[in-house]
Amino acid sequence: MLAHVHTGAVHGVDPFLVRVEVSLLSGLPTFTVVGLAHGAVREGRERVTAALRNTGFEVPHRRITVNLAPADVRKDGTAFDLPIAIGLLVAAGTARTRHLESHAFLGELGLDGSLRPVTGVLAVAARCREAGIETLVVPADNAREAAVVSGLRVLGVSDLRTVVEHLDGSRGLEETRVDVDALLGGGAERGLDLSDVKGQGVAKRALEIAAAGSHNLLLVGPPGAGKTMLARRLPGILPPLTLPEALETTLVHSVAGQLRGGGTLVTERPFRAPHHTVSDAGLVGGGTPLRPGEMSLAHHGVLFLDELAEYRRNVLEALRQPLEEGAVRLARAGGSVRFPARFLLIAAMNPCPCGYAGDGTDRCVCDPAQVARYQGRVSGPLLDRIDLHVHVPPVPFRSLEVWEGGASSEAARQRVAEARRLQGERFGGAAGVHANGQMRPSDLRRWCRVSEAVAAMLQRAVDRTGLSARAYYRVLKVARTIADLDGSGEVCAEHAAEALQYRSLDRAAV
Repeated sequence: MLAHVHTGAVHGVDPFLVRVEVSLLSGLPTFTVVGLAHGAVREGRERVTAALRNTGFEVPHRRITVNLAPADVRKDGTAFDLPIAIGLLVAAGTARTRHLESHAFLGELGLDGSLRPVTGVLAVAARCREAGIETLVVPADNAREAAVVSGLRVLGVSDLRTVVEHLDGSRGLEETRVDVDALLGGGAERGLDLSDVKGQGVAKRALEIAAAGSHNLLLVGPPGAGKTMLARRLPGILPPLTLPEALETTLVHSVAGQLRGGGTLVTERPFRAPHHTVSDAGLVGGGTPLRPGEMSLAHHGVLFLDELAEYRRNVLEALRQPLEEGAVRLARAGGSVRFPARFLLIAAMNPCPCGYAGDGTDRCVCDPAQVARYQGRVSGPLLDRIDLHVHVPPVPFRSLEVWEGGASSEAARQRVAEARRLQGERFGGAAGVHANGQMRPSDLRRWCRVSEAVAAMLQRAVDRTGLSARAYYRVLKVARTIADLDGSGEVCAEHAAEALQYRSLDRAAV
């Protein structure tokens, strides 16, 4: 007596199909799960046994062997409970095999036979559709998440008996449907507005440039100047998520277990702000099984690092490779995974330990050596990867007493959207390039050519400040974005000059 049931799992964020093979043989009653089953998968034997008995089904008094194929890939998690239970019932002849080959099953079983939500459902649903599986049976709380995948029939169920009755044909289940276009077009609630920030015209301009070209931004200034207020208003001026971006973002959050409770689709750009005590595993990803970290959870969104100089050095240095590649690659003894991590970094820091260096008063109690050591906590290679360095000065009282709002987020968002439209036409859907900040060397040669006069001005700036080659190319990218905001087809001297002004830490180092 042998049964085969389809299910799926994820390795990192990459899904793969699993064939659950259940065999009932003569001999002493045992229940063995093989196929590199770890942790919660092995514990699932007890959950499955209790769920079957408490639902009114007999557990076969036979030698039960369950194989999870492919057997050379590690299996973790609780999502194998339902397919194992179905396989047992089919092998014992309790459940019919009607349409079983066209179905896949996913879900955790409670001891009473109820189905509980699991992680990674969206990724598994997409893989099932690619494999030609017609129907995916999942817990009711995961149904809307899986239904985002078009071309796949998704059935949300609440308990094991309902699944068996569906397979017997004695109960019809209603397919779960989701209107993805309606979700994306629902409109975002814009609670935080740029007009709330008093003064700081230069910082607001830098924020707009960062949003328009997907440029990383560092805000440096004393406490209370508005650095955090500015950072938290960046998502409000970014363009809305496209459907491919929303699916990728939702996939990462699904694998990380962030969509529990009936979540469907991430329709807003993520904003992640981990505390400065975060570990490198918390930022990059890790654990057993490997799960995405804060960088991946900020995919297609914003990663905000407040008090940048207070983060541990190894945590900050972990940012360098993802900022270049847009992905995190983790290698462990049990294998390696790749998590997407194309985020917009915005960081804030004080200029010195007390926070008041260079604020125009005598409040600073730090000597030059202390200031240099504090700023040196952020390495040069990391600063090179941050396109915009902006000083945020204290806000004068005359700005605070003006209650009328300044430029709104809506106006900035329209300018950003127009600049992004120009970039979309320029790059024409080139793989991995959607904004100026993501341009490759070949794109720079094509789209960031400058006149001899502008090149001479840039050369003088490089000679004076000692910009690295990476920093110079980032200046060109920022200048290209400023030209796009001005509606200019070429990078002019004023665009390059403004871009150079946003390298304040490079100038301070001279």
